[in-house]
Amino acid sequence: MGHRYSLILDREITEQEAVTLKEKSQADISLASDTLPTNAEVPVTRISFEDEVTPTLAEAIEAGFEAVKAIPGLAVPGLRVPAQPAAAEGGEEETAEEKVEVTS
Repeated sequence: MGHRYSLILDREITEQEAVTLKEKSQADISLASDTLPTNAEVPVTRISFEDEVTPTLAEAIEAGFEAVKAIPGLAVPGLRVPAQPAAAEGGEEETAEEKVEVTS
């Protein structure tokens, strides 16, 4: 099972910075324009990660932060992690639809 999450960057990134992020990340990433969760007037970039390589969600998120650190001066004011599958009785997995948002 893969890990999915999104990082909200503190600004819009350039095409070269996007290339750098894709090169530094082990996950499949997609980039989208967004606004800062705490101020809808500030344009930012959202990076969505689909990580099929990293064994745990925590390690996947840490790898995402490491990719962002490759670009000097770039910060991550927001993290969005969809609810993770939970084991139901009998060992089957259930998927929750809810999303959890953490911002700093």
